[in-house]
Amino acid sequence: MSLEWLPREGGLKNHDLWKDEFISGMPPTVQYELKPIVGPKGEPADGLFTAWIILDNPEQLNSYTTKMVKGVISGFHRASMDRRVVAVVFTAAGNRAFCTGGNTKEYAEYYSSRPAEYGLYMDLFNAMVDTILNCKKPVICRVNGMRVAGGQEIGMACDLAVAADTALFGQAGPRHGSAPDGGSTDFLPWYLTIEQAMWNCVSCELWSAYKMLRMGLISRVAPVLKDGDVFVRNPLVITDRYVEDGEIVYGESVYGEAAKSAKEFLKTAAYDFSRLDAEVNRIVWTFTNLFPGCLIKSIDGIRQKKKFFWDQTKLANRHWLAANMATEAFLGFHAFNTKKITGKDTIDFVKFRQLQAEGHPFNEAFCELVLGKPL
Repeated sequence: MSLEWLPREGGLKNHDLWKDEFISGMPPTVQYELKPIVGPKGEPADGLFTAWIILDNPEQLNSYTTKMVKGVISGFHRASMDRRVVAVVFTAAGNRAFCTGGNTKEYAEYYSSRPAEYGLYMDLFNAMVDTILNCKKPVICRVNGMRVAGGQEIGMACDLAVAADTALFGQAGPRHGSAPDGGSTDFLPWYLTIEQAMWNCVSCELWSAYKMLRMGLISRVAPVLKDGDVFVRNPLVITDRYVEDGEIVYGESVYGEAAKSAKEFLKTAAYDFSRLDAEVNRIVWTFTNLFPGCLIKSIDGIRQKKKFFWDQTKLANRHWLAANMATEAFLGFHAFNTKKITGKDTIDFVKFRQLQAEGHPFNEAFCELVLGKPL
């Protein structure tokens, strides 16, 4: 193919804002990788790619540090400006978690009791959600494990989600000193019924990928566990559809001896993400065979409904989340960060409410009374 039509002086312009200062390096970091697009029969689409933005902090369940937030922003901007990129795949390293939200060690040791600093951090977090919602390429969330708290929020900012059947979804805010105001209170009512959204936000229950598929939060689920050479479904979840007392049980967790046996199997089970990746590739191939302008206009038309409520509340939520770092978040993140010392990852909620009912001032004595003691 002749390239005589290209600009003769200097070639095409580079519209990217960042180099590699926030992408790549040793964990915790964000990796950026271009992967060639290949059709269902193995036919190459020369010069076309998916951009994989990979949260790389598996030792801390891919929780994002401040630097990693910058890496996500940088990665999405780069993918958005790359003419060769058809779609973005947002995923993470390892098999345990897509993302469990902000890095609680960093929160506890730096941001707690520094509301102004956390406000600056929230400006970066809001920009991360904005850059996903504004990406000029379709965004697929490849959920390779837990998608919890802020991980759930940045995942819901994506356009489609394809999950491993070992994935878990949910919030952690009210249990660990925050509120799911980084997107969940805006996005969940669009995906679920209002009561399901309410309970998912406040209960901090973790729901399976199959349950979320049943409820419409995600698009597809793929098995990733192998027993020998055979793919097997997640044994911790009921994967056969049946009705009990008029309710669909499909997607609910198993208990008792079944759960105990399943956990033993998971300790040694082999993981194979080839079926999950095949689902991702099918979606990308569909995108590849659509007019790019019509595709992104259609996607932006759907995104606009999510963005409307996100834009209405993100600044007020930023200010509240910053202020909260001086009180409940201070306790919540310190409790979680010291769980290896105390054996508990939460405060004594009953004691907290009793002290609050007595009008006890929030001071050092208050904190000592509700935080766990060393074992």
